[in-house]
Amino acid sequence: MTDIQSVIISWYQENKRDLPWRRTKNPYFIWLSEVILQQTRVVQGMSYYEKFVEKYPKIEYLASANEQEVLSTWQGLGYYSRARNLHTTAKQITSEYKGVFPSSYEQILKLKGVGEYTAAAIASFAYDKPYAVVDGNVFRLLSRIFNIETPIDSTEGKKQFTYLANELMDKNQPALFNQAIMEFGALQCVPGTPNCEICPLLMFCEANKNKNVSSLPVKNGKTKVRNRYFLYFVKVDAQTETLLLRQKTETDIWQNMYEFPKIEFENLENMKEFCLINRGAIKMTSSLQKHVLSHQQLHAQFVYCSNSEIFNDEDTVEIPISELGSYPLPRLIDRFLEQNQLIFPDKP
Repeated sequence: MTDIQSVIISWYQENKRDLPWRRTKNPYFIWLSEVILQQTRVVQGMSYYEKFVEKYPKIEYLASANEQEVLSTWQGLGYYSRARNLHTTAKQITSEYKGVFPSSYEQILKLKGVGEYTAAAIASFAYDKPYAVVDGNVFRLLSRIFNIETPIDSTEGKKQFTYLANELMDKNQPALFNQAIMEFGALQCVPGTPNCEICPLLMFCEANKNKNVSSLPVKNGKTKVRNRYFLYFVKVDAQTETLLLRQKTETDIWQNMYEFPKIEFENLENMKEFCLINRGAIKMTSSLQKHVLSHQQLHAQFVYCSNSEIFNDEDTVEIPISELGSYPLPRLIDRFLEQNQLIFPDKP
């Protein structure tokens, strides 16, 4: 184990990326980075991390912001429950801990939106406590080094890999080792078919000896993806330069964000039939848009429509186009506005 530790740490010290959250021991900043990087690539998450740190340099600033402002700052990252949990936890730490981020693993784990991995990362990186981090990169690396075919998303697998990660971790420098093993998985022991010939852990890798690298790690069946069909009604007032939007208050994707009024259909055929029946009252804007979420695939059609009798305009508000930047919009809606350059359909 110690040989593997030293190889990973040595490789990290030569190959690590210079990332801003690695230059701090501030638990608030480390927590921000961990939440932002969930389901997000480092390249994309970097600018959001810097934006949050600049806008909310102290956790009290984040706690005192309203949710709409936080969602607007988060806009484009997706998985908006992360932003809501971030806001809720900031308020919790401000009220219960007087703005001081908790230092024990057990207290950190009780924070909203914080799981075992994130709690271990904060405890380790901020306080140098010996808790092994087990993210996707670590799962992959451990499964290959020890040639483990136990599914990583099974109860048995999670226990087995957590035990191994803790056994392998350098207890004398846990923060350094945790950063190193994750970076090794991210840059060297990559998914698919990594370049094993240049890997410094090649002599320890049981999966390589068994010609089993590309098939590891093993996962159980994939989560079923749900298809949804949205018809969005774009109502523009060219004279006042306003758009009709509504805030999603129901429990669903993009809760508390703003979107165009819409009708959801059971299937694509029903949506096409509705458009055909109402072709005199609506104007198609573009082809069908596909937007992929973690467990949902959205099929969206945008149409210009000035007749509110066709769609439900309850709870809608007229928003000046010049003020759209102040409203949190799902990426699907934001992308439509970008592609159409806010062109009014009735203007020459």
